[in-house]
Amino acid sequence: MLFIDRDGCLIEEPADEQIDSYDKLRLMPGVIPALLALKQAGFRFVMVSNQDGLGTAAFPQEHFDGPHRLLLQILGSQGIEFDAIHIDPSLPEDHSPNRKPGVGMVLDYLRDPGLDRTHSAVIGDRETDLQLAANMGLKGYRVGPQGQDWAAVAAAILATPRTGRVERNTAETGIRVAVNLDAPKPIRIETGIGFFDHMLEQIAAHAGFSLELDCRGDLHVDEHHTVEDCALALGAALDEALSDRTGIGRYGFVLPMDESLAKVTVDLSGRPVFVLHGEFPRESVGGLHTEMVSHFFASLAQTLRCAIHIELSGENTHHLVEACFKGVGRALRPALSRGTTAGVPSTKGLL
Repeated sequence: MLFIDRDGCLIEEPADEQIDSYDKLRLMPGVIPALLALKQAGFRFVMVSNQDGLGTAAFPQEHFDGPHRLLLQILGSQGIEFDAIHIDPSLPEDHSPNRKPGVGMVLDYLRDPGLDRTHSAVIGDRETDLQLAANMGLKGYRVGPQGQDWAAVAAAILATPRTGRVERNTAETGIRVAVNLDAPKPIRIETGIGFFDHMLEQIAAHAGFSLELDCRGDLHVDEHHTVEDCALALGAALDEALSDRTGIGRYGFVLPMDESLAKVTVDLSGRPVFVLHGEFPRESVGGLHTEMVSHFFASLAQTLRCAIHIELSGENTHHLVEACFKGVGRALRPALSRGTTAGVPSTKGLL
């Protein structure tokens, strides 16, 4: 969600600070292409504006309605619409909670647990807009003479890295995971199982995202809980970083590993499925039971909400396992990439 001011932000603010005629209405330079780029990336818009004394003799409602209707028509003709428009008429001396930087007009959004606070932001032309952003716990961007132009603001918002952070604590394991889909490093992993650490490194390195994962598990029992819970936590962190999955590639394909072959396909569909065709010749490799490989990917698919299909052939168990992890990483790389599609990559409009 982007919470956008009106005067001085969407339209140039006249000297008298009131748009009361059509000939005074001037769009801010670059606002339409910037909003279109943000819309394509999946952002939705809410207008939040103070209009001092609106509805009084000093600022009759009819002086506001005509130009405002024209503004919405111009933006609407370009495909730019607002989920909601909040206009507050109070004066400074009213001390209204709806006056920015008060959060009265946006309380419903702050109460919504579905609000993506990492990527949502406030855009305005005044210091009070930046203070509103701080009060909402969001980033703030200032446009106009004392800030940036719309192109720079849109570029900065679109460059916000996609990150996810998950802590998972059970009676068997304690796990902390952090991912950044838009940075390849750092990759730091410690699970207590060296071979498993190496396999997780393969996923992150070949998918192109940073991964920091620390797990303290009940390895004195066996590796089952550690492997399963690491998969669940990693999938949840990736799912958080993907947000609503707008603009991603969604699909990924591959991976030969010497004499072994793993054909891997991934679909970030929002629906968890894992299918494995093939067998591992040995029961374990590097302290990791091979039955846990399929369990790992099934658990990853569950919390990442994706379909993973793997076809295996070959004789070297080490190479087969490694081909699975590298192949999933390579398949995830194009699937996680953003800017690949416009909007959500689904005819249903939702993943």
